[in-house]
Amino acid sequence: MRLSPASRIGRAALVVGVTASLAGCGFNSVPTKQEAAKAKWADVQAAFQERANLVPNLAAVAKGAATQEKEILTGVVEARAKATSVQVNASDLNDPAKMQQFQAAQSQFGDSLSRLLVSVERYPDLKSIVNYQMLQSQLEGQENRIRISVRDYNAAVQDYNTEVRTFPTMIGAKLRGADPLVPYQATTPGAEVAPSLEGKM
Repeated sequence: MRLSPASRIGRAALVVGVTASLAGCGFNSVPTKQEAAKAKWADVQAAFQERANLVPNLAAVAKGAATQEKEILTGVVEARAKATSVQVNASDLNDPAKMQQFQAAQSQFGDSLSRLLVSVERYPDLKSIVNYQMLQSQLEGQENRIRISVRDYNAAVQDYNTEVRTFPTMIGAKLRGADPLVPYQATTPGAEVAPSLEGKM
């Protein structure tokens, strides 16, 4: 059966209309933004892994500082083990419980590193060791890279979540079964309370 020219034009218009409506409803943009957020999460994981890799070197330098600091050093090693054992894959990025567990482990690790650095600062001979200075500088740089990676990940999550939750792209998101992702929200215990400067000035 041959179609009339009007029928062919009508079918072509229908195909163009369906394609345009799918593009307008986020059918392609949602997975693109989701993949961008997953790539940024991989950067966050890499930054945390680099920090974990630096710790054995810092621990080796700090070990000679003083025997009474052994408890802090043990805490750092244990926190590192816990932080590296908690893994969040790209498929877990919409699971608030897993994200919170990862964030808590990384926060505890960061806190133990801070305590170690503060305790080591008490030993002037150790501060003058070139290896220690280099390691401290590397850790400071690594913390900065972590902050940047987390910021970039959260920006990608915000972009994706906006796409998933706004009309008309939410239609494509529903068709694909796309759920919002969880941003990284590291918390420092007591951060909501302003520090007191009484007696410190």
